[in-house]
Amino acid sequence: MVHPTVLLSIVDHYNRVASGTKKRVVGVLLGEYGDNSILDVTNCYAVPFEEDLQETEIWFFDHIYHEQMFNMMRRINGKERIVGWYSSGPQIRRSDI
Repeated sequence: MVHPTVLLSIVDHYNRVASGTKKRVVGVLLGEYGDNSILDVTNCYAVPFEEDLQETEIWFFDHIYHEQMFNMMRRINGKERIVGWYSSGPQIRRSDI
């Protein structure tokens, strides 16, 4: 189950950074397994991301920012774990892996 605040955060991230452009946005999904082994996506955060529009194989994901954000988020809620990622765009690209 994805909590509504997660969806709102992702839409806000896209509107602030990439709306009206060909840029994409990327972020991390946080959550935990609840009752009956149902995954609850309870939080997310944006990660600075850049890619070359001509060469989609060339991209930059700020892993230092990601590690610092995850450590801060873990202080708030120690049960949350990284459960996935999000990116905007019409399709998943090979470099997303």
